[in-house]
Amino acid sequence: MTTTRPVSPADPRRLLALAQLTNSVGDGAYLVTSALYFTRVVGLAPARIGLGLTLAWAIGSVAGVPLGRLADRRGPRGTAVLLALTTGAAVASFLVVRSFVPFLLAACLYATAQSGLAAARQSLLAGLVDEAERTATLARLQATLNAGLAVGAALGGVALHSGTTGAYLTVFALDAASFLVCALLLARLPRVAPAPSSTGERGGPSVLKDRPYVVVALLNTVLLLRMPLLSLGIPLWITQRTAAPAWLVSALFVLNTGAVMLFQVRTARSVRGLDTAVRAVRRSGAVMLAACAVFALSAVGSGPWVAAAALVAGSVLLVAAEMLHSAGSWQIGFDLAPADRIGEYQGLFGTGVTVARTLGPLLLTALLVDWGSPGWLVLGGMILVASYAMGPAALRGARRTAPAVPAPAAAPVPSGQSG
Repeated sequence: MTTTRPVSPADPRRLLALAQLTNSVGDGAYLVTSALYFTRVVGLAPARIGLGLTLAWAIGSVAGVPLGRLADRRGPRGTAVLLALTTGAAVASFLVVRSFVPFLLAACLYATAQSGLAAARQSLLAGLVDEAERTATLARLQATLNAGLAVGAALGGVALHSGTTGAYLTVFALDAASFLVCALLLARLPRVAPAPSSTGERGGPSVLKDRPYVVVALLNTVLLLRMPLLSLGIPLWITQRTAAPAWLVSALFVLNTGAVMLFQVRTARSVRGLDTAVRAVRRSGAVMLAACAVFALSAVGSGPWVAAAALVAGSVLLVAAEMLHSAGSWQIGFDLAPADRIGEYQGLFGTGVTVARTLGPLLLTALLVDWGSPGWLVLGGMILVASYAMGPAALRGARRTAPAVPAPAAAPVPSGQSG
């Protein structure tokens, strides 16, 4: 006779972390090698690669809401498993494409599945983790993500050093396999019951009609413009506007990744509700403005080591702002979403990442490379304004989600005293 071992309360969080670690290792290797793979192995021109990926992520950002809604209605575990397998299949298809149209189709499938998977995972987490523990759990997952990306980037670096077609193909095969393992781990999680459908949804996704939440998601997109800084903005700034050595680009990436691994969980402990989340986001905006000011100073007539010191100081402030914003925005995104529509709402909230990664490079290039130091101050000012606007927007959303308080019943009129 066989018996089934019950799943302990700690198991869901551990399995979620393992799934995150697995596919983040593959993603880290993919991120550092994909540009050269698509040019050297697939044979595409850089302009076509940029066009294809921009179109793909634009489609993916739109797909996040309906796929998140599907996770709510059909069950987040099954939806997440299916989308993880689809992502792996999309990556595997890159192994055989050798022209633009198949590349574009594979990229669209990849971006769509990735966007939906992110929303389904959030819905799954909401069903498995107590509300009071969600932000802390997300902080641990973020630290795990950064650890996996660092390992994957190191593996990708080996492939770049080799420079052979076989090395590049191995990296993409590894990424595809990582999503297969991720799907197997997600399938081991307890089942989360689908949310009941309501008749009010027939007119379209309800989150798009929820104006307070849409405003919050838009403000969060502005705050996420910091995301392309490490991969594009700061490298261009260092090489074109400062006297600092080029190897500092790698050192600052390691600094950021290591700090998030070490301190993201500790930073998230200060966020315990909507009020503390709003304060964390507001502080992140002020710290981000300070970081931008320090980055701007790194190009003001200084030698290489003075510039390097300013860049390190700015990067410390940048990662502090990142961790504060992450912890606060996680709490806000969950608290303002109806309990039966977490996937759908997170599908919209998560589009901020896609938009920031798609449009951010264009904006950062214009501000930092073209404008120079004043561009840093404009960027910091935009983020500061958005961080302070998040408070009123979140408060309005909280009023929308608060249950109505029934009016007190009228006191009965004593017998014989009516007028």
